[in-house]
Amino acid sequence: MSLLDEARAWAAADPHPGDRTEIEALVAAGDLTELARRFAGPLTFGTAGLRGPLRAGPAGMNAAVVTRAAAGLARYLEGAGHAGGGVVIGFDARRRSDEFARISAAVLSGAGFAVQVLPRPLPTPVLAFAVRHLGCAAGIMVTASHNPPDDNGYKVYLDDGAQLVPPADSEIEAAITAAGPAREIPLSDDWLTLDDDVEGDYVSAVLAALAPDRVPAADRAALRIAYTAMHGVGSSTTRTLFAAAGFAAPAAVPEQDSPDPRFPTVAFPNPEEPGAVDLLLAVAERTGADVAIAQDPDADRCSVVCGGRQLTGDEVGGLLADWLLRRGVRGTYAASLVSGSLLSALATAHGVPFAETPTGFKWIIRAGEADRPLVFGYEEALGYAVAPGVVRDKDGISAALAVALLAAELKADGRTLLDRLDELAVEHGLFATGQLSARVEDLSLIGAAMARLRAQPPATLLGRPVTATDLAHEDPPVDAVRLLGDGVRVVVRPSGTEPKLKAYLETVVPVHDDAGVIAARGRGADELDALRAEMSAALGL
Repeated sequence: MSLLDEARAWAAADPHPGDRTEIEALVAAGDLTELARRFAGPLTFGTAGLRGPLRAGPAGMNAAVVTRAAAGLARYLEGAGHAGGGVVIGFDARRRSDEFARISAAVLSGAGFAVQVLPRPLPTPVLAFAVRHLGCAAGIMVTASHNPPDDNGYKVYLDDGAQLVPPADSEIEAAITAAGPAREIPLSDDWLTLDDDVEGDYVSAVLAALAPDRVPAADRAALRIAYTAMHGVGSSTTRTLFAAAGFAAPAAVPEQDSPDPRFPTVAFPNPEEPGAVDLLLAVAERTGADVAIAQDPDADRCSVVCGGRQLTGDEVGGLLADWLLRRGVRGTYAASLVSGSLLSALATAHGVPFAETPTGFKWIIRAGEADRPLVFGYEEALGYAVAPGVVRDKDGISAALAVALLAAELKADGRTLLDRLDELAVEHGLFATGQLSARVEDLSLIGAAMARLRAQPPATLLGRPVTATDLAHEDPPVDAVRLLGDGVRVVVRPSGTEPKLKAYLETVVPVHDDAGVIAARGRGADELDALRAEMSAALGL
């Protein structure tokens, strides 16, 4: 079948008039270049489900793709013995998110499932919590998280409340392929819209897990917090939680506090991106905030600023793990293989199990065993599970509360988060981490760079011998290469959610006394710069 014939067939089966017209116009114009992009292949389940640009055709997020995705999920659930079970659906405030949630509800209801939809745009952690809280067979969250404004996505949870792992992802993909034309899939409006009780139950569960009363009420009330939702859906739930935990209302970034799918004040709605927290920094300085917190648009990640400095995900992960360990929380502590090594050092020092997992919270949340369950997990990309018994995924709202509780404890002693980081450096060494990241238009460039690295990995980094390990041969296989030497560590992999190649860099610098922390940080920064240059050359970037 020619590309034009394939496009005509897709348009004929597209249930959405606007999407159908979009493809028909490209066919009429004979725009083979754009049609080739739209029909390059179906979206696939990556690190966090389906994600792609809002556009008609199989390589975009649109009504037909969502219809067939929901039908494929229904078929998978039936085959797994969950026919007629419950499915809960949430959505954020991106363009067409509410529409895609309604389509999913209609498809799954038409397939005989008991479907419940959250009442309004709400954070991803609330949906992830709702799956187990409501006893559902599956959950769907319509969100593209921190992707660019023109993207949307479709995250699936199964009855354990966790994201998909193999083979479920490929089995659902196969079921989607077998779903048939979108226009022929039966629909039903026999589904329910929930009230706000689920959000309230989530807040109560987080409070029970983190026990804010262990921090004196006066200390909680005295903490000054600045906050941004980054045009996303986190503000209402986060403020409700903070108020219930006894904190004063955070000072808002007014331009970013309400949902806006245009994300007009940021180049990318991701706290990791340069400039994304500039407005938050200004509010923090103006209000004298002790700590400032930025969430991504669906509030499953959070970034922390203290003393005018944005902390890395590894620094926050280390602080939160240290806080939980000092609280006596025993069990398994886990981090992804691209995260820093401080957590492993902390776990060893406290005599608790540590697990290194493949990239993505779908793996982190499954770390631990029955007698040593996961009690904390994090990834360097600002994702933290401080209450995995509540949400079996990263959760930027409960993490924000944990950061605030830690900051309140430290402030009562005349210290800050930065002070505690210095103390950890003296105790365990300075674990300096950073990234080399390259965004590409041509995805073949990523494959070529990975092939070069596998064929000719560097023998030394920072003048130290390193050993290369191709993690594609591990179980489970990971498309990544790790370079490891004395006090130096690099992991290179393609991003699972964006067209990027990433190199995760780490150097460990000994610190002999308090006076040596500043010198160690300077040396760590210099070594990270040198690593970036060496890895850029090795990858041909």
